[in-house]
Amino acid sequence: MPYLQQMLVGYCITVAVETVVLLLLLSRRHPVGARLFAGAWLTACTYPVVWLVLPGLFGADERGLYLLTAETFAPAAECAIFWAAFVRPLPPDRRAALRDAGAIVLANLCSFGLGEALIALGWFGW
Repeated sequence: MPYLQQMLVGYCITVAVETVVLLLLLSRRHPVGARLFAGAWLTACTYPVVWLVLPGLFGADERGLYLLTAETFAPAAECAIFWAAFVRPLPPDRRAALRDAGAIVLANLCSFGLGEALIALGWFGW
């Protein structure tokens, strides 16, 4: 499958996985519509960097370093973006904000795990 086609398929899978996690685990102070929007929007903000920018910084033999960088960048950036857009305007609630950040990190871990499984099955190449 061509690289950009893999990117599109991967994006759709990532959004599907992460949206379910965010829908279920983001704090209840965020309406369902905001949680659904966050599932697609947060990935749209970080996915181009993970697929188009970061791979060019690493050689084929540096997959581990690429994964460490990409899988640290994505949840960190998504937490910051979510906080700025959805948490900052609300009254302070440290517990809810930590829950939101945990949900975003877990969503990224779930989509990463599924992506690694699909690679192991030969559905995607590295």
